[in-house]
Amino acid sequence: MKKKVIVTGGTGYIGSHTVVELQNSGFEVVIADNLSNSKIEVLDGIEVISGIRPLFEKIDLSVECECNEFFKKHTGIDAIIHFAASKAVGESVEKPLLYYRNNLNSLMNILEAMKENNIPNLVFSSSCTVYGQPDKLPVTESTPRKEAESPYGNTKSICEDIIRDTTKAHPELKGIALRYFNPIGAHPSSKIGELPLGVPNNLIPFLTQTVAGIRPELSVFGNDYNTTDGSCIRDYINVVDLAKAHVVAIERLLQDKNTSNYEYFNVGTGSGVSVLEIIESFERSTGEKVPHKIVGRRAGDIEQIYADTSYSNRELGWQSEKSLDETLLSAWNWQKTL
Repeated sequence: MKKKVIVTGGTGYIGSHTVVELQNSGFEVVIADNLSNSKIEVLDGIEVISGIRPLFEKIDLSVECECNEFFKKHTGIDAIIHFAASKAVGESVEKPLLYYRNNLNSLMNILEAMKENNIPNLVFSSSCTVYGQPDKLPVTESTPRKEAESPYGNTKSICEDIIRDTTKAHPELKGIALRYFNPIGAHPSSKIGELPLGVPNNLIPFLTQTVAGIRPELSVFGNDYNTTDGSCIRDYINVVDLAKAHVVAIERLLQDKNTSNYEYFNVGTGSGVSVLEIIESFERSTGEKVPHKIVGRRAGDIEQIYADTSYSNRELGWQSEKSLDETLLSAWNWQKTL
């Protein structure tokens, strides 16, 4: 019998790619999403790629009564992957209460539902923002978390603490937090990809929209950082590689291999790439020019961060596979289909 997984935020960018990988791996998927930052048409792309249209429920999990009704309706659940969250760093600085209300309430409602409905396993979509600006690079899982640079980052730290404390108090529950670095790219089929509503907050969709002529030019926020070329450095991971890490994490929980009720892993490539290097790679892989200008620094941005992934590679048996050029070409191919 197929194992059933709830994917919250499953029509979103990372969620939709993870649904594809789950279905390709033989899981039954139910998506819970309020479509605040995604479109229902994403289900069509998922169905074309995997041959299966997942069950979908439009629901706001931050509303307790809606969450409770959802979990009463869907029984026999083996695990939850929780993506649903507000996720723009800059917006969180301007609207902190929106971020705290949405991101914390949805997680707490889900954990309550897990207790009430005997759902034992949770994979949580966390972020490398929990490390703040680290003192040493690359960051390992033992790198101390720092005070967050943004309310968004702080919600990820608080959510991790909530999961840790809840699994400690309720040993029948298990959780894995995956600390993402910077997901980019699109499915190689070009049927799903990053689809921000309105002006993109992330680098790659803004870049591809600029090259497509939708935006006049790309702003590079700062060239006076203490990096090789003065622009910020991040660890950019292909979204399909990231999606596969979620499948591995679910399988780890279901096989009861983990020694602890709560674990966390870095999910990145292990390499740091600057914003200006991203532009170079994009131009090289696509043959397209990127109109861009240097502007001032952006609130909430950290200077540089990239992962040491040796622990997740060893423990999960997972590693990133796709190159930066291949990933950026997939992002451009996706943009062209739009």
